[in-house]
Amino acid sequence: MTTITLKLPDALAERAGGAARAMHRPLEDVLTAMLDAAVPALDDVPADMQAELVEMTWWDDATLMATAHETLSEAQQVHLAQLSATAPVSGAEREELEALRAEYGKITLRKARATALLSIRSGKRLLANADTT
Repeated sequence: MTTITLKLPDALAERAGGAARAMHRPLEDVLTAMLDAAVPALDDVPADMQAELVEMTWWDDATLMATAHETLSEAQQVHLAQLSATAPVSGAEREELEALRAEYGKITLRKARATALLSIRSGKRLLANADTT
């Protein structure tokens, strides 16, 4: 375990302390849970997305909400379904299918991260898990 000394704004320290008291947990546990949730594990994230997922921590709520609702375009969805329904007959179709699947995967990672950050900011995740840790 590593020990770190932090200088926090008074208002943030008061909010964290209030959360700790409300959950009957040590302040250290609350701050650790918040950091654990806010800083993504990047072990299984494609290298080209790692910086973006970390940077999302500083996005405003409106941008996170838009990202949480992001989808492939309707045309991309139709094309993905068509390519997935039949075996691609050409190398170009295989490449298109893989590109669409990769884009879908990136959107899914962004959506998951945005949803997690919005949940953390609302406090619901911490309160929901207060009795399970």
